[in-house]
Amino acid sequence: MFTGIITDLGRVRRIRRRDAGCELTIETAYEIAAIASGASIACSGVCLTVVATEPGAFSVDVSAETLARSTLGEWTLGAPVNLERALRLGDELGGHLVSGHVDGVARIRDRREEGESVRFTIEAPAALAPYIASKGSVALDGISLTVNEVAGAAFGVNIIPYTLAHTTLGETVTGRRINIEIDPIARYVARLAAFAPTPPDEA
Repeated sequence: MFTGIITDLGRVRRIRRRDAGCELTIETAYEIAAIASGASIACSGVCLTVVATEPGAFSVDVSAETLARSTLGEWTLGAPVNLERALRLGDELGGHLVSGHVDGVARIRDRREEGESVRFTIEAPAALAPYIASKGSVALDGISLTVNEVAGAAFGVNIIPYTLAHTTLGETVTGRRINIEIDPIARYVARLAAFAPTPPDEA
């Protein structure tokens, strides 16, 4: 589990393509000695398992399924990557619970300055739109954000200067595709509602 609070902005150092999937090596400021093989790290919202480390970087395997359901297949050398280590018991929950299981890919419809902040309008996949609510939570490229407003499949988020400077959103432009994970609470509420038993007719 993660919280959606990005703790490092890494870069893609190496990409090794395979018949199915690939291996990505990502540069990081994390202490490499503290990253164990098998550790989970959220990479722009996708929970990946560390398979190897080297000075200043770690490597992860990415399956064909993950490439198909996220933006990772579009990454190039030097691409910025939002990084977050897995949540430990006792850690501060500064964002919201994030599983690292990306639900799909959204698109940046609009970006505009709003004072010192930036307002993004995001176009969500139609199947995910019902799970996004005003003042609810959503994870975009692994970043925990509060939804400002919703209009159909589109929703708005306001990004403060700190987040712009320390995440990939600072380089994000209109039209770019972005990983999206809906609030897991919304997912389970919808599931329960769909299978709620019908009360018997009153006598």
